[in-house]
Amino acid sequence: MKIINEKGKLFGVINIVDLLVVLAVIAVAAGIGYKLFATQIADATAEQVAMTVTVRVRGATPFLVEEVQRNSQVGKQMVSGNSYVNATITDMKIEDYVQQVTTADGSIVNATDPSKKDLVFTIETTVAKGTATPTIGTQEVRAGRTLIVKTNDFETTGNIDSVVIADE
Repeated sequence: MKIINEKGKLFGVINIVDLLVVLAVIAVAAGIGYKLFATQIADATAEQVAMTVTVRVRGATPFLVEEVQRNSQVGKQMVSGNSYVNATITDMKIEDYVQQVTTADGSIVNATDPSKKDLVFTIETTVAKGTATPTIGTQEVRAGRTLIVKTNDFETTGNIDSVVIADE
């Protein structure tokens, strides 16, 4: 039995050109699959550690403060896009909104706004141990960045005050 017969078929079964096309399609599909799923698979199989994120919404308007007092977000799971993510709001505090103002004599002093407040959310989740880019959903988590605090019935944007990853 010849490896390539007179019709150009490998082992008499498949044309060499057809075989190369099939191998190319499989290689492209494997490459796309790797790009899409490699980090998700690595994160799923990696050891998970706790991460606590503190997010501050500076100068929240009175109606937003009233809404979070009426409809507490503590204990609610966060949402990214249209899906729940593995992150929960574990605490929320309402603090005075302090800003710097210039007085008539030109000095700068701290002043408490009479109507606006700071909302401080504590969010807990897990991340892969040793990860270089911790995330909540699709949002990277680093102190100083903004983070969208979103549940099934609430959404606002705040700045990340602190990130604490256990065992690091």
